[in-house]
Amino acid sequence: MGSDLATLQTTLAYRFKNVQLLKQALTHCSFGADNNERLEFLGDALLDLIVGESLFNQHPDADEGNLSRLRASIVNKSALAGIGRAWNLGEHVLMGAGELKSGGRSRDSTLADTVEAVVAAVYLDGGLAACQKLVDVWTLEFVCNPETRQTKDAKTRLQEKMQASGHGLPVYKVLAIEGEAHAQSFLVECRVEGLERVHQGKGRSKRAAEQQAALEALKSLESASMAG
Repeated sequence: MGSDLATLQTTLAYRFKNVQLLKQALTHCSFGADNNERLEFLGDALLDLIVGESLFNQHPDADEGNLSRLRASIVNKSALAGIGRAWNLGEHVLMGAGELKSGGRSRDSTLADTVEAVVAAVYLDGGLAACQKLVDVWTLEFVCNPETRQTKDAKTRLQEKMQASGHGLPVYKVLAIEGEAHAQSFLVECRVEGLERVHQGKGRSKRAAEQQAALEALKSLESASMAG
């Protein structure tokens, strides 16, 4: 599990001082008593605080009701599960045999709860600033431009398009990671069945780079469709 955790920490752009906290965050309640449920509780509160403060600062004219609705659109089970998939959390989660057989690793609730637990683990390991940096990577875009949260992201749209056409799912691969840990840049490729060209994307996180690559692939598919 050591190498897997190293890969995950690269994805998170955060290196744990106490790796045991990360292991606990990845332990489902079906695996044993020392699981991530307490971390989920703390992570949920931290997400509300961090995203709430960002919205408060970014939208000074919004009232309480609007701020609450915006926060709910950014921090919810579906959105957090999407983050969990982008981080490939499912393959790292420890769970009981029964839960595994029933597809627990791909379940929205499991992924969302694990994201909350990881957020709490980062907070306990590195403090609020490190935790805020982690959360900002995937929430700040929606905090600044809430309307973008109303539409499905590029990776989701590309996946649904491929499934609808009977093709295989897009395959993403990290080509390069550049820069210091606090200012990394990721280069990712996206291979799509039916497209000869391999599309690339660059971003400050693996997720952002994948989204950019997916968007480029979508543009190619749309161009091919219009030409046909």
